[in-house]
Amino acid sequence: MKASRIAAAGAAAGVTVLALSAPAFAHVTVQPEGTAAKGGYAVVDFKVPNERDDASTTKLEVNFPTDHPLASVMPEPMPGWKIEVTKSKLDKPLEMHGEKITEAVSKVTWTADGKGIEPGYFEKFPLSVGQLPEDTDQLVFKALQTYSNKEVVRWIEVPQKGQEEPDNPAPVLELSAASEDGHHDNAADDASGTGSAEKASATAADSASSDDTDTTARVLGIVGIVVGAAGVAYGVLAGRRHTNA
Repeated sequence: MKASRIAAAGAAAGVTVLALSAPAFAHVTVQPEGTAAKGGYAVVDFKVPNERDDASTTKLEVNFPTDHPLASVMPEPMPGWKIEVTKSKLDKPLEMHGEKITEAVSKVTWTADGKGIEPGYFEKFPLSVGQLPEDTDQLVFKALQTYSNKEVVRWIEVPQKGQEEPDNPAPVLELSAASEDGHHDNAADDASGTGSAEKASATAADSASSDDTDTTARVLGIVGIVVGAAGVAYGVLAGRRHTNA
């Protein structure tokens, strides 16, 4: 009886370890390169994973919030992708650097003119955006991901605090407080041609940190799987010994 319990416990441990080490379900997300401070400019990346085994991602549409329009949106050229920026008239004009802005970007569309994002891969779609609003803590971007088999996944559900994450959450950009010295982000300097060295240094440091974290996570995942497998093997052997006895 005891040996059977050990075998069951070992099997359960193996299943638990495998579950914990499995990759999390991936969504279309948005993250700043550095920080996205209120009232400033930022470079943000829309990270798009391919979640299908038999189709490639061939199109990405990102819709911009109408309640907090952004007057300046500039995509970075990407080999293999055609980029279209759509602007719309504003109901209420914005004032930016002393000038009135009557239209803002409402959507950016990337369409693959090659293979797109193939199964097992992801890609980042960078944008320089600003001026970020000062009266909100986040911006919600609703996105549509189209596959080569014509399937469209709508990442448009707005996550709510205190509730479970929806099945198809929209990408949410969290905004940080503006710095006290009035300098919001290096991305603003990049737009005017300055601050490139500082940004490159910060990017390299972030990349190194990210690589270290990924390596640690992989090692822990492998160790966990080995431990779980050992538990299963021990449980099975113990059960056999008990049966032979």
